[in-house]
Amino acid sequence: TVQMSKILPYISRYASQLAHQQYDVIVVGGGHAGTEAAAAAARVGAETLLVSQKIQTIGALSCNPSLGGIGKGQLVKEIDALDGLCGRAGDWAGIHFSILNRRKGPAVWGPRAQLDRQYYREFIQSELLSTPRLTVLEGSVEELLVTEPKPDEPGQHRVTGIRLANGSQLVSASSVVLTTGTFLAGSLFVGQTTVPGGRVGDAPSSAGLSHTLKERLRLRMGRLRTGTPPRIVKESVDLSLAVLHPPDTNPTPFSFLNKQTRCKPEEQLPCHLTYTTPGVEKVVKESLHLNCHIHQDTKGPRYCPSIESRVLRFPGRQHQVWLEPEGLTSELLYPQGLSMTMPPEMQLSLIREIPPLQRAEIHTPGYGVQYDFVCPTQLSPALQVKSTQGLFLAGQINGTTGYEEAAAQGLWAGVNAARRALSMPPVTLSRTESYIGVLIDDLVCRGVTEPYRMFTSRAEFRTALRPDNADLRLSLKGFEEVGCVSSERYQEALRVKNSLADALAALQDLTLSRHNWRKMLPDVHISDAKNSVLNGMAVLQYNQVSYEMLASCFPEVLCPFVEFSQRLKIEAVYKPHCDLQKKEMDRIQKEESMFLPQDIDYFSLPVSLSQEVREILDRFRPSTLGAATRLQGMTPAAIVHLLKYVKQTKKRAQRNRSDQREEIEEPCERNASLTQ
Repeated sequence: TVQMSKILPYISRYASQLAHQQYDVIVVGGGHAGTEAAAAAARVGAETLLVSQKIQTIGALSCNPSLGGIGKGQLVKEIDALDGLCGRAGDWAGIHFSILNRRKGPAVWGPRAQLDRQYYREFIQSELLSTPRLTVLEGSVEELLVTEPKPDEPGQHRVTGIRLANGSQLVSASSVVLTTGTFLAGSLFVGQTTVPGGRVGDAPSSAGLSHTLKERLRLRMGRLRTGTPPRIVKESVDLSLAVLHPPDTNPTPFSFLNKQTRCKPEEQLPCHLTYTTPGVEKVVKESLHLNCHIHQDTKGPRYCPSIESRVLRFPGRQHQVWLEPEGLTSELLYPQGLSMTMPPEMQLSLIREIPPLQRAEIHTPGYGVQYDFVCPTQLSPALQVKSTQGLFLAGQINGTTGYEEAAAQGLWAGVNAARRALSMPPVTLSRTESYIGVLIDDLVCRGVTEPYRMFTSRAEFRTALRPDNADLRLSLKGFEEVGCVSSERYQEALRVKNSLADALAALQDLTLSRHNWRKMLPDVHISDAKNSVLNGMAVLQYNQVSYEMLASCFPEVLCPFVEFSQRLKIEAVYKPHCDLQKKEMDRIQKEESMFLPQDIDYFSLPVSLSQEVREILDRFRPSTLGAATRLQGMTPAAIVHLLKYVKQTKKRAQRNRSDQREEIEEPCERNASLTQ
């Protein structure tokens, strides 16, 4: 991986000579969404072209050098289960691993790692360059090539490729995935200065691309904002004045294929916690007239606000500031919680109001970004634009914030872009089976009014959608139904599935009276009850009981499965709750299997629906009855009437197919008798 920086420029020049060829999939943008999209499309079997403005910034961590967290860690585990890149990249580049939310149950634990920027970028670039069927091209996209739609598919337009800037070179493709991040009509803000761009040091995306989306494709668009803090010189900070937070003693890898992280526990770096002071609030208020970004109406991230927003919204409070390393040998610290857009000299005054930073020096000032996004309710669950055949969107262009949310969308958009190019049907993920399904369903059904961030609270079935079982939920499906998972990962997932099934069966078969269990486990309080017999699964649900304790009592039966001890404990704890949720999950899955035609005319539908409901359905055009139930403004009565219509339509379609079969079979039988 160390030599990738030398190889990449050669690859990009070579690819530019072949750019006139026909590709199955073109991915525009080399961020977290773009890299996952390109790799996923290639894994499915599509000849894929990844176009990035700068080869050297592919896989760059533009903001915080970290991965995972509460809700976000679940996404990383699911991306890895589908053979994505970021989990393995995190294990390679991680320099501080920790599980957040440990005080709560394992279902809402948040695997997280602080990363070395350089290691992460090099790993992603190395993976992309070693991926079969994937070509990387350095260049800028001027516009999309748009033509008439195919008559047998829904949509008013069809994308057939891209036009590159500086030369008007055309590149054709069956599918195009846009992952423009903050670069779509992006503007950078520092103090009262505004310049075009999506990231310091990089140019904004072409104005032609924004024009195509707005004017040619007539997509509804909005504008969002985000920001990043100043980078601080590590040597100028007195970390002894901050609270030390060491990494976990036993780091937990993101990837199901990894048993350990590259960085050993004793080599990992700590993070430090400090707090703002009244002086910080004073600087913020004194600099408001010099800060044009904070006065904009554009919505910013609610859950990662600037220090200016936090101070104005919650005056008189202390706010957390995490001082995080940017790499094993990096000279910089990342002050999480101090995103700001005031003038650079005021930024220096502000950070020096915080005790550990009283003599701090700024290496790079913080800045704000405003950018265009496409209202995601115009997308299908496959992340294809409903009105435009072959155009897929992923990442911040859909109104999300965060590396993990972008990567998850990128993977799924890449999968479906490839499947479309290869004449395969689209695939969807239900919100009952994955956080990725929750993310996509929230976007396409509800839309966004502010940058969307994943939380465990967004998932109704989070006790079933745990970080520990993402491989069982998705790796098998990813191989058997989707086509994006390698045989190696599939075989490992099968081994785990079969081993866990055998272990759970062994636990169920271990039945003893409560009296005998108390004799075997004297330190565990097993109460008397009418049901005097317990099996091993029920005993494992006790807080004081570990799988290792049971294995020591029944070594011949349980010791073969000790490698899965933590997973078996978690399975036992959540089994009663998951069994109760099964009925509700089945109901939602049934509703999601009832498809609504995309060309349906809701205004003339012969069903008792109010005008308001018809307008909602016409605007959002849900793909399934399940999606319709989650639209804001839909009434229970409207859902009942819509359900009746779907069932009647389904029955008519079945009768028509039956009649057609009879018409075909009757002349065949006549011909057969004549031959005899």
